[in-house]
Parts: sequence; C-alpha cells; structure tokens
Amino acid sequence: MKRLFLTVMAVLSMTMTFAEDENLNTTNNMQAYNMDVNYDKLGDALDLTSDQLEAVKDVHQVFCANMMSVAAAAKESRPAMMRNAINMDLRFMRSILTHKQYKHYLLLLNTTLVNRGLR
Repeated sequence: MKRLFLTVMAVLSMTMTFAEDENLNTTNNMQAYNMDVNYDKLGDALDLTSDQLEAVKDVHQVFCANMMSVAAAAKESRPAMMRNAINMDLRFMRSILTHKQYKHYLLLLNTTLVNRGLR
C-alpha cells in the first residue's frame, strides 16, 4: 500500500511540474506579443505632431489587439497572422508619418520584434 501511495504521489507531482511549465511558457508567449508602448516617448522619438500622435495611438492599439490575437492562435497559423498584422500596421503608419518618421518607426518596430524573439 505504501508503494502504491508513493507511486501515485510521484506521478501527480510530475504532472503538476509539466503543467506549471506549460503555463509559464504560455505566459511568456503572451508577454512577447504584447506591443504596448509609451506613446509620449514614441511621439518624442518620432517627433510627432499632436494630430499624428492621436492617429498613431489609434493605429497602434489596433496593432496591439491583432498581435494578442496572434499570441492566442495556433502555432502553425502565427507566422501568417503576424505578417498580416505587421503589414496592416505599416500600411496605416505610412499614410500618417513622413518618410523620415516612417523609416525611424520601421527601425523601432523591427528592433522590438527581434528583441522579443518574434523575428
């Protein structure tokens, strides 16, 4: 009886350990896709006017929502969904920003994606 009890306890503890690792990986994955930014700092970095800043906030909030959808999607569909989210964001940003601001935004976005392991 003692062996059976110890075996059950060992199996349960191993199961809990694996489940904890899965939850940790899911949490880290969601954090990588969280694209929230400080809009004041972004505005300063890109030298945005107040109208541009409001438009950038609106577009970036949509981008953040799309990236969180990517994080919740199946692993196989993530690359295509992420590509679509990025392309849509860049298309809108291109119409809002000047050429110089757009180039700087591309640099910031690409650096962010690389640092989070998404590229």
